[in-house]
Amino acid sequence: MPKRAAACSDFKEKSLHISKKSSVIETKRNLLVEEEIVALRLTSGGKDGRPCRRLTDFTFHNADGKQQPFEMLEVDNIYVSGRILPLEETADKEKAKGVRCGGFGRIEEWAISGYEEGYPVIWLSTDIADYDCIKPSSSYKLLYDHFFAKASACVEVYKKLTTSSGGNPGLSLDELLAAVVRALSEQKCFSNVASIKDFILSQGEFIYKQLIGLDETSGKSDKKFIELPVLTALRDESHSHEDLAQAQLRSSTGSSKIGPEISDAGNKMIRYGSSSCPVEHDEDLKLARLLNEEEYWRSMKQKKNKGSMSSSSKFYIKINEDEIADDYPLPAYYKTSNQETDEYVIFDSGIDKCHIDDLPRSMLHNWALYNSDSRLISLELLPMKPCADIDVTIFGSGVMTADDGSGYNFDTDNNHSSSSGSGTSEVDGIPIYLSAIKEWMIEFGSSMVFISIRTDMGWYRLGKPSKQYASWYDPVLKTARLAVNIITLLKEQSRVARLSFADVTKRVSEFEKNHPAYISSSLNIVERYLVVHGQIILQQFSEFPDANIRRCTFVSGLTEKMEERRHTKWLVKKKKIVLRNEPNLNPRAAMAPVMSKRKVMRATTTRLIYRIWGGYYSNHSLEESNEGTVFEVKEEDELEEQDENEEDDVLEDNFVVQENIDTPYPEPQQINSRWKGKEIKWDGQPVGETASGEALYKRAIVHGDEIAVGGAFLVKVDQSDKFPYIFFVEYMYEKLDGTKMFHGRMMLRGSQTVLGNAANEREVFLTNECMDFELEDAKQAITVEIRVLRFGHLHRKANADADKIDRARAEERKRKGLPTEFYCKSLYWSDRGAFFSLLFKEMGLGSGICHSCKLKETNHKKEQFEANASKISFEYQGTEYYLDDFVYVSPTHFSAERVEGGRFKSGRNVGLKAFVICQLLEIIVSEEAKLGEISSTQIKVRRYFRPEDISPEKAYSSDITEIYYSEETQTIPVVVIEGKCQVRKKNDLPFHDYPAILDHIFFCEHVYDPVEGSLKQLPAHIKLKYSSGKQEDDDASRKKKGKTREGENVSGVKTPLEASQGNCLATLDIFAGCGGLSEGLQQSGVSITKWAIEYDEAAGDAFKLNHPASSVFIKNCNVILRAVMQKCGDGDDCVSTPEAVEQASSLCEEEVDNLPLPGQVDFINGGPPCQGFSGMNRFNHSTWSKVQCEMILAFLSFADYYRPKFFLLENVRNFVSFNHGETFRLTLASLLEMGYQVRFGVLEAGAYGVPQSRKRAFIWAASPEESLPEWPEPMHVFAAPELKIRLSQNLYYAAVRSTAGGSAFKSLTVRDTIGDLPAVGNGAFKTSLPYQDDPISWFQKKIRGNIQVLSDHISKEMNELNVIRCQRIPKRPGADWRDLPDEKVKLSTGQVVDLIPWCLPNTAKRHNQWKGLFGRLDWEGNFPTSITDPQPMGKVGMCFHPEQDRIVTVRECARSQGFPDSYQFAGNILQKHRQIGNAVPPPLAYALGMKLKEAIRSWRSMYHGYRVLVVEQTETPEQLELCHREKGCQDKWRGNALKKSRCFLSDGSDRKLLKFRNQRAGHIFGVCVVDVATSKIVFGQDKRQFTKVAAKSAGTVRKQGGAWHKPSFSLQDQDMLIDTSALLPAPLPSLCLGE
Repeated sequence: MPKRAAACSDFKEKSLHISKKSSVIETKRNLLVEEEIVALRLTSGGKDGRPCRRLTDFTFHNADGKQQPFEMLEVDNIYVSGRILPLEETADKEKAKGVRCGGFGRIEEWAISGYEEGYPVIWLSTDIADYDCIKPSSSYKLLYDHFFAKASACVEVYKKLTTSSGGNPGLSLDELLAAVVRALSEQKCFSNVASIKDFILSQGEFIYKQLIGLDETSGKSDKKFIELPVLTALRDESHSHEDLAQAQLRSSTGSSKIGPEISDAGNKMIRYGSSSCPVEHDEDLKLARLLNEEEYWRSMKQKKNKGSMSSSSKFYIKINEDEIADDYPLPAYYKTSNQETDEYVIFDSGIDKCHIDDLPRSMLHNWALYNSDSRLISLELLPMKPCADIDVTIFGSGVMTADDGSGYNFDTDNNHSSSSGSGTSEVDGIPIYLSAIKEWMIEFGSSMVFISIRTDMGWYRLGKPSKQYASWYDPVLKTARLAVNIITLLKEQSRVARLSFADVTKRVSEFEKNHPAYISSSLNIVERYLVVHGQIILQQFSEFPDANIRRCTFVSGLTEKMEERRHTKWLVKKKKIVLRNEPNLNPRAAMAPVMSKRKVMRATTTRLIYRIWGGYYSNHSLEESNEGTVFEVKEEDELEEQDENEEDDVLEDNFVVQENIDTPYPEPQQINSRWKGKEIKWDGQPVGETASGEALYKRAIVHGDEIAVGGAFLVKVDQSDKFPYIFFVEYMYEKLDGTKMFHGRMMLRGSQTVLGNAANEREVFLTNECMDFELEDAKQAITVEIRVLRFGHLHRKANADADKIDRARAEERKRKGLPTEFYCKSLYWSDRGAFFSLLFKEMGLGSGICHSCKLKETNHKKEQFEANASKISFEYQGTEYYLDDFVYVSPTHFSAERVEGGRFKSGRNVGLKAFVICQLLEIIVSEEAKLGEISSTQIKVRRYFRPEDISPEKAYSSDITEIYYSEETQTIPVVVIEGKCQVRKKNDLPFHDYPAILDHIFFCEHVYDPVEGSLKQLPAHIKLKYSSGKQEDDDASRKKKGKTREGENVSGVKTPLEASQGNCLATLDIFAGCGGLSEGLQQSGVSITKWAIEYDEAAGDAFKLNHPASSVFIKNCNVILRAVMQKCGDGDDCVSTPEAVEQASSLCEEEVDNLPLPGQVDFINGGPPCQGFSGMNRFNHSTWSKVQCEMILAFLSFADYYRPKFFLLENVRNFVSFNHGETFRLTLASLLEMGYQVRFGVLEAGAYGVPQSRKRAFIWAASPEESLPEWPEPMHVFAAPELKIRLSQNLYYAAVRSTAGGSAFKSLTVRDTIGDLPAVGNGAFKTSLPYQDDPISWFQKKIRGNIQVLSDHISKEMNELNVIRCQRIPKRPGADWRDLPDEKVKLSTGQVVDLIPWCLPNTAKRHNQWKGLFGRLDWEGNFPTSITDPQPMGKVGMCFHPEQDRIVTVRECARSQGFPDSYQFAGNILQKHRQIGNAVPPPLAYALGMKLKEAIRSWRSMYHGYRVLVVEQTETPEQLELCHREKGCQDKWRGNALKKSRCFLSDGSDRKLLKFRNQRAGHIFGVCVVDVATSKIVFGQDKRQFTKVAAKSAGTVRKQGGAWHKPSFSLQDQDMLIDTSALLPAPLPSLCLGE
């Protein structure tokens, strides 16, 4: 350990209670513990003696958790929170990450070392360990810098005064100060200090004390520090300097001195600065001295900041409007037909202050600028720097979209080239009007210019102006172009300084008239133009990277000319913080709204959705949603995030809890009870025994209060808990020693779940966390109603009425001060990211059996390793492995190569490996070891090779499911096994006609020799032991091979594969786009999209082309919902605008007839656009009107009104974090309020067979009568981390694992995707082409199908300059604009321009080097995220073909999304790109559909595949009473609420209706058993007409044995609709939610 100085030990003793419990949880990547001793144990290096560790991300605070300066430990107890690391570097990755420990200590002493090394090392010590302070947390850095600066001063003085360090102990004080100041001026912590010399003098006594302390430990021959005159002089000088500093501080701050001056008769003054001064006994004096020091340090930093502005940038020369008026059009006024939204409405966050760099950034199209009179005005009148006392105010209007990185092209601004911004006619965004513009800036290039403006609410990059403002924008562009040409002119000079202002003026006057920067041939006119528009020119010069250009003679000459011409100067105000409390004075705010042709319509909602969302926004504020949460932003995923487009740039996923972390569940030993020591007795006799023989009871009396099985009560775990915990009583028992116990399951309040403050305050959620308590630990009995909702559209109104009464009753109780009555209707399972229906038959049985305990036992058993005694099998992680089984093995076990992440966007998957497939040959257990020990068990396996193991070429041309036999065998540990798979004969493979694969099945026909590299046909003598498995569908699959795809017509347009089958879900697709989601779901065979709603006409036409059987409504969904509710007579329950009512009434009769009705829709899916949220990173909670236009409200209202069996929401990844996650939480709360089960997660499409990175958020909802679909297993390797959703302050959830470390199949590459497509050129426009070549890769064969003609292989046309640039980009992986040569090219017009756009190197530092712009795709990599408008200067600029000099075509983009070649798109090329970029990748939708199908099948299998239909006699013919006999349940529904004599039985599966006519009056026996998988009656008894007629509708009657109860019913002659569900003959099997 380095030599340490004497440390301060003058501390006050004070006790602090620290909990004895130690809880370890995972927060992001850091392990967190509460006890210091636990953290030391986890970071142990194995050495004896007093522990030494490193400490990083630390904060020092007092007992209350408030941050304190380091020096405050002299007067108060100071504790530490931070991450503890091993002292030495370690190869153990987990240990190297360290352990976060909060509130440990207190700090007993501190010390400074590092004197001999020349860099300060600060140590602190607790009573059990020493810590090397490496790095403070970002929030604590400012407080820590002061002490670190003092330590640095000590080390530098030490170096200057010790001969061993090259110093001179004989220095004078002035020489010492000069030397130390020079050394410290280079250190970062002194970068903003006004006077380092003054600081050293102020700390003279501190330095003196530290250095003389080294005399005690030093064994060197250096002179003692206490004997050095210079050190004594420094100490004495600090005393006099201290008084001066205090006086300066008082005068600068205008406040009185902190702390008293004390003198005695001996005229002794208490001196500040010493860390252990013996005369400072009064702690108040110590505190005063430390506060003075801290204030003095801050004042020195402020002085430095104030004086840092150079004189050249202090003032801005004002431009007079009269001087530039001749260059602009005649006065005009702003006019628009758009209804514009106030900028404050969009971006107001309720925060009054904001850092300029944190303002949101957007694009502004179709824009115009005007003054307070709405007169169009030049942008030039506004200074390009923020100034004080500005006497001009400029406002603006335009259409706001996300910032796509586009700019304005000098050469092609009227041609809509790929390098230019969006056109003025087709911009889909939010029309807004801006508050006052405060500054503007230009980023420029040879042909590109990026102009941005800033208000107090955000930054806006300007796209194309509106038509009326274009002539006002031309002079700005003209001047910007002139500046670029002048810079070009200067760059061509051998000496830039040779061209003065006059020389440049003369050169500009000599430009030809056709020159783009021509002004005039008159010197006077040119000079006038340069001077009056000088601010634009000077700003572009100031941003140019060449210092010689920035400081050239022309710049100084132009500045002088501007100063001569104008006399008014504005003071430049370089503020970083903007105040956002001014009103928006834009004149548009006072105008009546003007109707637009395509205005944003407020969402049509049901009253339930309106109440939930409206009530939330009227009752919650931003401060409430963020209360009590402290976050620190980490940048560990920065590189990964840069590869996504803007909507994927999420910050919430990078938040790491810094302090105040709570454990998710309580520790049972810490209980505070009001019943301690009170009388506790059983009420009643024992009702049974537990498995261990302990008596069970149903009720207990605790001091007069009754606690019963199935009831609930409070347990307060800790005094600091805001709310006590609620436990549901599963059973009560008495231990053999007489202790009265209960076993309970925890219930969480909604605020403790992912719902946060969006939850109902009375709703609680059951969990699977259970534990035992003593009865005396119970605090208070409470009321929790286990609530059962009748689900379905038929019960929607009744439920709403009941809920209204319930809420009114709760409000009345609250008003009277009565205890809250809670209710529970869902189980919250955070580990699975879901809410499930309650298992009523498994709750509160009092039998001594707990369902949660059984789940824990099952999970624990899965984690156990167990080997068969005969060594023929073993069980690992819940899976049984037998000899000859095929297994997955981690690829890292077979390769020592460390795969590094790709350095460019499209190459991220290069080097990643799929799992290695092996066959299990032998189980080896060492003789001395036990059979069940995994560490002593190994397995011998035979390795099979994949095509990608041989070469990229082989991988490209081979089937993705093909593997190769080898003679290579290895002995491997069990822990490297990742799962099981199957290997079959090729003819026995299941048939797949879609480019998505979800089966772990492979085939083998060849043998590979890795030594020789040879590949041969599998010899006859090698007999493979293939996997055994169900192959009942193989005969059918073999018949399909080589033939036309089933359901495909001659034109190639597919009809649904199972459209004629009754077990497909009738689906409504809302915000359908071109149909990517519907395509994948239909191909999975689970749904048939009968209806679709899409607002965009071109996208709706594309949907019709591919789904001709669907009814497509190209209308606003708000209008459709209003029309449906109006059609059904539910207009009173619809909240909509007059516009929606009017448009709904104007629908034609055919459209109204085609509208789906409640009861017809089984499945609703869609991706509601969230432009308002994606364009805003701040939102005001308090104003409900600001969110009513969001389509998420209408989407949820469709679900509420139709109440389908299943519901699926898709959205961008950021959906879970929009406006602090409130949209996400309210969506979950809305679905739960409807009665749905809900699951949420984020998936990476690339892991499901899509050759691009595309992260999307999904929310599943299923009726309580259905099984909630699981997430599909990711099947392909893809370089993406676990995509986590933050559930609460310290809890995260990932839907699926990351496949970066391996998966079943390799990732799909660009070559796999488009390698077979014919070559086309820039601007290719032929919509139909022959393929020319056969498909090669597995993906190409699947994506092409039997299509013979290639469609939409068309490419956007680039301008001449960009074509040249594309041609000069090297044809190699990762090449982009940085690989262009720095030279000029001559265009066909004769213009000479730079090949490298100047705007890129000029602004590269601010934009991550513009990585990927003008980039080529990598054949062996993947596509970047598909966007709606691929362009080389766009947000995702990597859009060039790997070998051809063009932008990727529409068909190539479609393939990158997984659209089959048969899929058609509509409209022009821009519309087709938009349709593809907005779509859900069909392979991902296919995977989701397969899990939905699996959920439906699993639900049916839980009922053994059968339903029993029973109809009973009722009191009257009009009242049919239907009884569900599920495990004795007596719940009943009566038919009198329905139409007379018509009865619908809820089945929870397919609701197949049997229609028959009762031909005879009187009593008729009616009972049948229906196989729900085939919809056939397999057993029926009916002496009369029932079975015969029912069989005609449902299928063939096959009588089977078994005695069935035969009730009867009595009806008159009439129709009867009966569901095939009804009742079961036996109790249901146990239904474990989600299992």
